[in-house]
Amino acid sequence: MAIYLTKESKVLVQGMTGGEGMKHTRRMLAAGTNIVGGVNPRKAGRTVDFDDRSVPVFGSVADGIRATGADVTVVFVPPAFAKAAVVEAADAGIGLAVVITEGIPVHDSVAFHAHAKAKGTRVIGPNCPGLITPGQSNAGIIPSDITKPGRIGLVSKSGTLTYQLMYELHDIGFSTCVGIGGDPVVGTTHIDCLAAFQDDPDTELIVLIGEIGGDAEEGAAAYVREHVTKPVVGYIAGFTAPEGRTMGHAGAIVSGSSGTAQAKKEALEAAGVSVGNTPTETAKLVLACLERGRAAAHS
Repeated sequence: MAIYLTKESKVLVQGMTGGEGMKHTRRMLAAGTNIVGGVNPRKAGRTVDFDDRSVPVFGSVADGIRATGADVTVVFVPPAFAKAAVVEAADAGIGLAVVITEGIPVHDSVAFHAHAKAKGTRVIGPNCPGLITPGQSNAGIIPSDITKPGRIGLVSKSGTLTYQLMYELHDIGFSTCVGIGGDPVVGTTHIDCLAAFQDDPDTELIVLIGEIGGDAEEGAAAYVREHVTKPVVGYIAGFTAPEGRTMGHAGAIVSGSSGTAQAKKEALEAAGVSVGNTPTETAKLVLACLERGRAAAHS
């Protein structure tokens, strides 16, 4: 199986006719994603050709849903228009909105997350690479050629580290990889993904990637301790980050003793999570954990 995204998912792309939208729509189609339309009110009624596929452009998300039954949207619109794009999608009844755009003001993110939640729309992001269920569908900018279907579930704040772990564990493969984004406010959390992977019968082990700043990883550790029975392996980015300086993501900032990589690692290890000091060491921990589990199953 998978979480949030399957081969049956019907995907719209808001901002498909822009430069980034065009580039990544082509890549998503090549990965097998069922993209049923783009959204641009100024280009409604046109079609856009991508290699051997013509994709219609709709004037609104609601029009796209009525015409195609779409249940996922990927948002590539500029920061100034992202809030309106997500609100429009939620008002139209979309089930999942994947917000790739970075640089969205925090107050806009707070507003559209609250609106989407009230409408029953799950948001992934913003400022995220999206998610991929290898061999089925890819919604976002994750490279599809660095992994294959498998039984590891991955949830990560960092896009780059998502790709790194996918590459390191290519031979094992993944059920679904979710890049939740590293902004101070995100729609889908580590805990949301942990719960979904725990309930997914085809996910054998969960990889959790966090980074400095905030207390999301400590909350995830508490959730693992109380609710997750599957093995979890973790990695925290930012052990060498200087205090008070934002590193990469807007939410990746240490203030005093709060949000340090060491504190997060200790919280996760106290919950029974094996935590690597580097991505490569983390991948080795995953392999060792899988081997132990399979040996125990055959004993």
